[in-house]
Amino acid sequence: MSSAHSFGRAAEALAAVYLERRGWTILARNWRAGHKEIDLIARRAGTVAFVEVKARRCRSHGHPLDAIHGWKRRELAFAARTWVARTGEAGPGSGPDYRFDAIWVIGDPEGVHEIEHVVNAWRL
Repeated sequence: MSSAHSFGRAAEALAAVYLERRGWTILARNWRAGHKEIDLIARRAGTVAFVEVKARRCRSHGHPLDAIHGWKRRELAFAARTWVARTGEAGPGSGPDYRFDAIWVIGDPEGVHEIEHVVNAWRL
């Protein structure tokens, strides 16, 4: 496993703990629909969040959320629709509310400098 891949997985684990400490239940990690992947799927109360985790060791390479471009959002939307179809949970009004969140981490996951949960990071 590459160093960058290990770094990303460590940031995802940190993000899961961050959410759990704030009352979220992690339903899935690295959930795949073909080649498309959702880093975390979490539930709290009546909300299910499809969470993209982005990490950078420092700010010199730009803000982590700058890496969530249109094509990535479309891939996440496809995977989210697939997850909803497979779990059998209906949409708004008859089931949970769904949204796309992001968590960004700057610094080493072992000694994080910054972490933030961005609610409704984008909409379809």
